[in-house]
Amino acid sequence: MFKKWIYYVSILVLVGFFTSSFTSESTVAAYLSSAKKTKECVYNLPSKNAFDYYSSSFPFAGKFFIGFKEAIAFKESQGHYNKVNTLGYMGKYQFGSETLKRVGVQNHSNFMANPKLQEKAFLALLKRNKWELRAEIENYSGRIISGVKITESGILAAAHLGGVNSVKRFLESNGKRKCKDEYGASIKSYMRDFANFETRGIIADSNATVK
Repeated sequence: MFKKWIYYVSILVLVGFFTSSFTSESTVAAYLSSAKKTKECVYNLPSKNAFDYYSSSFPFAGKFFIGFKEAIAFKESQGHYNKVNTLGYMGKYQFGSETLKRVGVQNHSNFMANPKLQEKAFLALLKRNKWELRAEIENYSGRIISGVKITESGILAAAHLGGVNSVKRFLESNGKRKCKDEYGASIKSYMRDFANFETRGIIADSNATVK
C-alpha cells in the first residue's frame, strides 16, 4: 500500500513539473499585451488581407533592384542566359546587336557564354538610359498617363523594351503614341508592370560600358 502511494505521488509530481514547463495561454496573452505597450511589433506574414501580398505574373522577388532586374529577365527570356529569340535578340535580357555595341560588347559568342557579362551589360544599359531619360524621369514621375502611373523604374523598363525614343514619344504625346514590339509587348504595359521598383541607386552615366 505504501509503495502504491509513493507511485501515485510521483506521477502527480511529474505531471505538475511538465505542466509548469509550458507557458499558459493567459501568460502569453499578458506578454503580448505588455509588448504592445513597450515595443513595436511588426508582422509580415501570413496575412488574411490579400492586398498585403504583391500581385504579379512574375516570380516574387520584392520591389528592390534585384526584383526589378529578375522581373525584366523573366519577362524577356524566362530568366535564361542562353535564350535567342526568333528576331535574334540574345541572352537573359534579350539584347540586340546594336545595343550590345553601345555598352561595349563586340563578341556575341562570349556574351552568350558569360552570365556575369550579361549582368554587367544590363546594368550599363540602365545607366545609359537613365542619363538619356533624366529629364523625363524628373518631369513625368508621379503623373498618370493613359491610366498608368509613371515611375522611374517603369520608364527604365519601357526603355529596355522599346528604346529611349519610344519612351519619349509615349510621354510627350500623353500616351497617344502607343509603341509595341514585334511580339505585342507595349511601352505602356512595361510602365505599368514595372512601376515602383527601387531603381534610385542606378547612377546615370552617358558613357557607361561593360568594364
